[in-house]
Amino acid sequence: MSLDDALAVRKQGYLSEVAIFQDLSPDEMAALARAAPMKEVAADTIFYSPDDPAEVLFILKKGRVKLYKLTPDGRALTMHIYDAGSIFGEMSLLGQGMHGSFAQALTPCVLCLMSRDHVQRLLFGDPRIAMRIAEALGERLTSLENRLLDFAFRRVPERLARLLLQLAQPHRALLSFTQRMEVRYTHEELADMIGTTRETVTKLLNEMRSRGLVELRRGRVTLLDMNGLQRVASGEMGELAVEPPVFNAPVESPM
Repeated sequence: MSLDDALAVRKQGYLSEVAIFQDLSPDEMAALARAAPMKEVAADTIFYSPDDPAEVLFILKKGRVKLYKLTPDGRALTMHIYDAGSIFGEMSLLGQGMHGSFAQALTPCVLCLMSRDHVQRLLFGDPRIAMRIAEALGERLTSLENRLLDFAFRRVPERLARLLLQLAQPHRALLSFTQRMEVRYTHEELADMIGTTRETVTKLLNEMRSRGLVELRRGRVTLLDMNGLQRVASGEMGELAVEPPVFNAPVESPM
């Protein structure tokens, strides 16, 4: 197998694991892989800035990406954090935009890039994919509405508990048959998503740990008591910690 053939197979494998491309035939997947250039990005690299004029759709196959804006005083304000399988970018055809944001790889990433022409021909030309994109947009808008409501009406401990429950993914430890729910974000990343400081998140997580709700390790939070976290999220468990002033809620774009 030639190097080009091996790269094409690799791209095809990446794309086949993205939810909106499920059920495509091998030929359809191969055509999509040929049309979508693949880009590997090192951790901490800023690969999109407000100065980039071209319309481009990013399909994140591997890694984690942060979208952020710079405030007038130079502070970075996180708009959204995307995990593998997400689609984002500057594409008026899809009603989405980066809205003056920077895109930064938080971990080593693999991205597929699609132009406006590719989106029109390959994505909108297939009713299955078009429907899934519409569903993803609807889910993103619902998430945005819920997040804005959280900022308006919920205290920081409630917002943190809700975020942990939302982000939790199943994880099975080595040599263990027990499956636990884990959140693999740093304290700073969690703070950015709920509009507070890293110190406040650390204080709240330590108190959650003392109550047996979570277990803390470097870069991850293991959820031990889902019902207890639900009670915190709904405000039924009382105040966990004294809250310092929080930042204003980030204005997040739908995509």
